Amino acid sequence: MPRNKTEAPAPARARTVPDRAKTINDIARLADVSKKTVSRVLNQSSLVHQETRERVEAVMRQFNYTPDPFARGLAFRRSFLIGMVYDNPTAQYIVNMQYGALDAIRDSGFELVVHPCDSRNPGYIDGVHRFVQQQKLHGVMLVPRVSEDQALADMLADIGCRYSRIASVSLDEASRMVITHDRDGAAEAADYLQSLGHRDIALITGPSSYRSAHERTAGFVEALSKRGIELPAARIVEAGYTFESGVAAAELLLSGNNRPSAIFAGNDEMAAGVYKVALRAGINIPQQLSVVGFDDSPLASRLWPALSSVRLPVRDIGRIAASMLLQSEPGAASVASASVRPHLVVRDSCQPPAY
Repeated sequence: MPRNKTEAPAPARARTVPDRAKTINDIARLADVSKKTVSRVLNQSSLVHQETRERVEAVMRQFNYTPDPFARGLAFRRSFLIGMVYDNPTAQYIVNMQYGALDAIRDSGFELVVHPCDSRNPGYIDGVHRFVQQQKLHGVMLVPRVSEDQALADMLADIGCRYSRIASVSLDEASRMVITHDRDGAAEAADYLQSLGHRDIALITGPSSYRSAHERTAGFVEALSKRGIELPAARIVEAGYTFESGVAAAELLLSGNNRPSAIFAGNDEMAAGVYKVALRAGINIPQQLSVVGFDDSPLASRLWPALSSVRLPVRDIGRIAASMLLQSEPGAASVASASVRPHLVVRDSCQPPAY
């Protein structure tokens, strides 16, 4: 029936959406903003005015909105996924790196996906290329050792994929680098052992294919040399950053009567291998053998006696590397390279030599 001319006009309809899980389009409509603005709020972009940000966030809280990274990817023709590519034999290192990345992307609407690979395989770069393209990644964190591969970085640049690199020295543009200064940490370990009076010192290095192994070796050897202590070739054993390789290296160094009074291992896993060989041989740590590791992983404080180790804040490194990838909205301020400084944590695994 036609409405009476004197009837009051119906009130304007409130902005509503059906009673279902809300999408980013719904949030944009309810907040009276564009979908791009909602995306920027989710990504914590500095380009959104505070009043607009608060209005959008209020709507998201009201409807308990949780963004779906895959749906957002379809909406914006890209995914909201951060990739982490690694070839590292140390499980705890990778776990801590993932925790750091997750710290960075928490509440950002992004998710983390990981891609382990074998950089010794000549086709591994093609595998990373497929991973990036299939997932339509927003960006990729490159973890040592793959972060040291310039061919991989060049491939990502060629296809327009954002990336951040973690390495012991600068290898790229400042805004892409997290520099860990491994050489300085190893030098501190050398200075500490020398200060205790050790002169017959051995070194278990990481694999020669790792830049970190070169930097840690150089830092340790150079620091000792400055103090008049030369490391003979027989006192340097290359291993593989694994517990098993640490055992094999320690067996070479601790067999017979001509044993060093101290060993610096290039990571804590290899240092744990030294502990096993020393225990089996009846060599007391630290009375007869001082041991220092690198990374200061949770393993260091769980060994007995607790292991002195150069602390590399791996979780912080992962957080910084992931944060760099989020600083990519148009107009966002450029990010300078990040430096993370290692330092020695002294525990109970070292003392002056017995002689």
